[in-house]
Amino acid sequence: MTTPRQIKFSFLAREQSEGAGAVVRRSIGTPKLKHLTPFLMLDHAFIPPGAGFPDHPHRGQETITYILKGGVDHEDFAGNKGTIGVGDLQFMTAGRGIMHAEMPVQTEDTNIGLQLWVDLPAELKNCEPRYRDLRASEIPIAQTADKKVTVKVISGKSQGVESLKDLAYTPVWLLDIDIQPGGKITQELPKGWNAFAYTLEGAVSISNGADEAKTETVPPYHNVVFEQAGDVVTASVEEGASEGARFILVAGQPLDQNIVQYGPFVTTSKDAVYQAMMDFQTSSNGFERAANWESEIGKSMGRIR
Repeated sequence: MTTPRQIKFSFLAREQSEGAGAVVRRSIGTPKLKHLTPFLMLDHAFIPPGAGFPDHPHRGQETITYILKGGVDHEDFAGNKGTIGVGDLQFMTAGRGIMHAEMPVQTEDTNIGLQLWVDLPAELKNCEPRYRDLRASEIPIAQTADKKVTVKVISGKSQGVESLKDLAYTPVWLLDIDIQPGGKITQELPKGWNAFAYTLEGAVSISNGADEAKTETVPPYHNVVFEQAGDVVTASVEEGASEGARFILVAGQPLDQNIVQYGPFVTTSKDAVYQAMMDFQTSSNGFERAANWESEIGKSMGRIR
């Protein structure tokens, strides 16, 4: 027997400025939803030509960047560099410290992407930084029997299709779900994990608990947070709808630890935040390579911090 999850609450992610000239719709990491362990922040970013995220540090978290339109170049103080395009993802583990830049591919169009910040377990916060790119061509695709629902199985599993392994240290499921009119999916989720859906396109009807007649129809740019109890979520688009709907469904294993965050530094205590600030300012304890480092892709815009 499966137990449908209830909707805890949902809300619109409002626009705000971020980085240098970018606009984001932030849902996690706001007064509405400060944290949802292990998730720290979710940004739906719109980056016009000439904008971006020049040289800046991180410590203590992982970031998952998913490109929806355009592309992003990245470069860090260890010499890592590359580009991810439409449908590609980058899993970045900041660990004990990293300094990098993320700049849009320069075209006439706005680049659009999602970035999810995931907390690291306390015992891994001092790990060495690393990257793992996942190309669109590597992502398994699942479909319902009637082909009206298509799922990009980025991380986790859907309809019997499993994702690639070892993408992030903190266990996370990430599914990109497209539902055509008349389509319906009941998606399993790990028991006890926190979960949410973020809507990208169209209006999706999400069941609220065991009563299938009780649904919430959600338009784009909303974050739908589910209760922790239960192990399935059902979503659909009515037969007569003029368009389909697209959303991401995300679940993560909760971490039983304090979250103390100051900008790009995520620790478990105030003392550790002060130490992170000092380490970055003095280029020590993981930030040695930050001393006098400037990215090539960010030089034209200067540093954020």
